[in-house]
Amino acid sequence: MDADSPWYASLDKPPWQPPPWAFGAVWTPLYVSLAWAGGRGLARARGPRRTALAASLGTDLALNAAWNHLFFRGRSPWAGVVGTALLDVANVEFLRRTSAVDRAAGRALLPYTAWCLFATALNLSLARRNPSPGR
Repeated sequence: MDADSPWYASLDKPPWQPPPWAFGAVWTPLYVSLAWAGGRGLARARGPRRTALAASLGTDLALNAAWNHLFFRGRSPWAGVVGTALLDVANVEFLRRTSAVDRAAGRALLPYTAWCLFATALNLSLARRNPSPGR
């Protein structure tokens, strides 16, 4: 990801976009809570439930990582919207599966899920404000 790239700098951003430093400040504890909740949920789940939870976590992590490639490498806010929408669906599924085996772990995922929904709204705003592909 290159948030300092000329392409990203040229995008019309909404006034409610957080300052650049906020993203690192927010994502760091969210990834910690994701790791804690995932580990705790996997430690408590057994059998097919554990397998499904592990698959859900893996899907979530893959979609989270894919967004950077879709948005920044592809220089496509609209591809980013698709990526974040899929991530939101995966987050709800992971939250549901985690909560079923451990309520505390499920609650720990709520800020991550909420921030990703915010990121989807932000990404959608960027896509709408910057309709030209390949800017």
